[in-house]
Amino acid sequence: MLTVDFDRLGVVPGSKVIDVGAGAGRHSFEAYRRGADVVAFDHDEPELAKVAEMFAAMEAENEVPPGAAARTVSGDALDLPFPDESFDCVIASEILEHIPEDDKAIHQLSRIVRPGGTVAVTVPARLPERVCWLLSDAYHEVEGGHVRIYREGELRDKLESVGLRAIGRDHAHALHAPYWWLKCAVGVDRERHPLTDAYHRLLVWDMLSAPAVTRTAERVLNPVLGKSLVLYLVKQGAPLAAR
Repeated sequence: MLTVDFDRLGVVPGSKVIDVGAGAGRHSFEAYRRGADVVAFDHDEPELAKVAEMFAAMEAENEVPPGAAARTVSGDALDLPFPDESFDCVIASEILEHIPEDDKAIHQLSRIVRPGGTVAVTVPARLPERVCWLLSDAYHEVEGGHVRIYREGELRDKLESVGLRAIGRDHAHALHAPYWWLKCAVGVDRERHPLTDAYHRLLVWDMLSAPAVTRTAERVLNPVLGKSLVLYLVKQGAPLAAR
């Protein structure tokens, strides 16, 4: 389940791509399938070990084109261990809402992308997220949980203040918003409940089968109920060598 549109990012074979806060690796895997030189970056080393195993399996099954490369790196998003202008594309999906010092993380995202390179940042959209916070304190008042709800203009201003220029926006995963509202209503710590189990089965069916009725419904509902806000940006300025 991808939140980011890779065509809008311009990812092509040979592109140097970093997925900051890669988690289980969904965006890293897509970049690898497209022939990119991929870094899956996260602080969670056990999760990255699973991502590395999947990279190896994809290569073994010839699921990636010749020349594609992928590796994992563990570290802190506030101090990315890469030189300036190292990447053609930076993806930061659903991480900034977890970081108290988000300005530092945003500076790092801008620092490591080359001028002319693209950046995709996704965060929980304001309306669906506010409903979750109203329904459940446990949803966000946990270690490593969400520390803020962004307004779109606020997030865009933060990103543009570090030399990025917004070139597009989108909302995604409208069908997932009701699932999280149900989860918050019945208790986020409750592993099984008939309502959430039933809705989860619907989501799995939708992801595996992609029927026209649910795909159309999500496209229509995304602008209002999309669980994720996506901003696409480009790095401004000239390369260091040209300065």
